[in-house]
Amino acid sequence: MKYLTTIGLETHVHLKTASKLWCGCSTAFGAEPNLNTCPGCLGYPGTLPVVNREAVKLAVTAGMMLGCEISRRSTFDRKSYFYPDIPKNYQITQNQNPICLGGGGVTIQTPGGSKFIRIHHIHMEEDAAKINHYARFSGVDFNRGCMPLIEIVTEPDISSPDEAMAYLQTLRQILVYANVSDCNLEEGKMRSDINVSIRPEGQEKLGTRVEIKNMNTFKGIYAALEYEIARQTHAATHGGTLVQETRRWEPDLGETQSMRAKENAHDYRYFPDPDLTPIVLSEEQIKAWRDALPELPAARRARMVAEYGIPEYDAGVLADEKANADFFEAAARACGQGKAVSNWFMTEIMRLLSETGKTITECAMTPEALAELVTLVSKRVINGTIAKELVPELFENGGMPAALVEARGLGQVSDTATLEAFVDQVIAANPKSVESYKAGKTAAAGFIVGQVMKLSQGKADPQIVGRLVAERLT
Repeated sequence: MKYLTTIGLETHVHLKTASKLWCGCSTAFGAEPNLNTCPGCLGYPGTLPVVNREAVKLAVTAGMMLGCEISRRSTFDRKSYFYPDIPKNYQITQNQNPICLGGGGVTIQTPGGSKFIRIHHIHMEEDAAKINHYARFSGVDFNRGCMPLIEIVTEPDISSPDEAMAYLQTLRQILVYANVSDCNLEEGKMRSDINVSIRPEGQEKLGTRVEIKNMNTFKGIYAALEYEIARQTHAATHGGTLVQETRRWEPDLGETQSMRAKENAHDYRYFPDPDLTPIVLSEEQIKAWRDALPELPAARRARMVAEYGIPEYDAGVLADEKANADFFEAAARACGQGKAVSNWFMTEIMRLLSETGKTITECAMTPEALAELVTLVSKRVINGTIAKELVPELFENGGMPAALVEARGLGQVSDTATLEAFVDQVIAANPKSVESYKAGKTAAAGFIVGQVMKLSQGKADPQIVGRLVAERLT
C-alpha cells in the first residue's frame, strides 16, 4: 500500500531587537551565562512585563511579508507548565488572539511546479531559557529567557522533506530581507517543531500526528523527516501502532526517540495574562509599516532580470542575499552595465567573499568602485587582466580604481607602433612557435599573444595584440 506524507511546521524565529520582549535586558548572543538578566527575566515576584514596541513592529512586518491578515487587536495568554527553563512556571504567549492570522503563505518551487504553503497564523511569545547538559549536572542559562519570538505555524500542506527544505529556506530569505531576524541557525535564532503523519493513499483523514521538537538545522530537519516517515511507514505496513507523541532527534544515532505523550491545549491551562493589555493597532500604524516593506526576493529576482538584462540564474544568485543584491544594483545603476557588473560580482567578488569569509558589507570595496572598474574596462582604459589584479586590493583596502591606475601607470597600451615592437620581439624569440603555427597548430598563436601580454606587464590591449600576431604569422 502506498502512503502519503503530511507535514506541518511550527517555526520559532528570534526577532531582531536590541532588548528582550518584556524588559531592557540585552539580546546580544554569546554573553556569559545569566549576565543578560534582571528580576523580570528570572520571574521574581512583583515584576511586571512591558511589551517591546519594536518586537510588535517586526512581528507585524513578518506577517505582511508573508501576506497574512494583521490582527487589529491581539492579546497575550499564559501557557502553564513546569520546567527549569521557565522560572515563572508559565510562558507568556498568544493563544486566543495572535498578532497575525491566516491568508498568507510561502510559494516554493517543486519538480511539479510552484506550490503555495499556507500560513495558519503567527503569534508572539517569549523564549525559554537554555538548558546546558554536562557530564554530571545540567545548568540553566537565562540569557535566552524572555527573548522576543514569533512562531510561524503552517497548514499541513507540506508533503515531503524536500518541500519542507524549500519552505524553510524561502521563509528564512524573506525574514532576513525584511530585517525581521538574522535567522542564524547556529545561534538558535530559527528553530522548528515538525508535525508529521502518514495515511493510505485515497484516505482523506490525516493519520496520527507525531511531533519532533526543537530542530535547529536544515540538515537535521531533513534527516529527521526521512527517518520518521520511514519509521511510521514500517509500523503501518507491519501491524504496528502509531501514537500521538513528542519525539526528539538524536543525530549521533540517526533516529528519533520518544520523549513523552503529546500534550493537548487543555493540558497547558491557557488563560489571559492579567498583567498585559491587548495590542491595538490603528489603520494608520499598519499602513505606515506596510509602506516601509522591502521588495520580496522573488519579485526582486524578476525585476533584476527585466531591468538589467541579466540571466535568471545570475539574478537568483545575486538576490539570494539582500546585501549582495543591494551592492549589485547600486553598481549597475552607477555605470549602466548590469551584465558586466553581474559577471564581475559573481566571479571575482564572490570568490573573495568565499575565501575571506566576509560579507559584502564587511569588505572595503564600494559599489561605486566596482562601477568605475567596469567602466574603465569597457572604455579600454585597462584590460581584464589589470582589472582582476585590482579587485583584491579594492576589496581589502578600498579606494577607487581610476586613481590606482593613474598612480601606478597601469593604463592599457593601445599604441600600434609600441605593440608591433612587442609582437616582433616575441616572434623573433620564439621561432619554434612560429613554425608550429605554420604547420597547422593554431594554439601557438595563443602562446605568442600570452608572451606579448607578459612582456607588456599585462597592459597591452589584447584585441590589438591578437590582430597583430595574426597578421605577422600569415
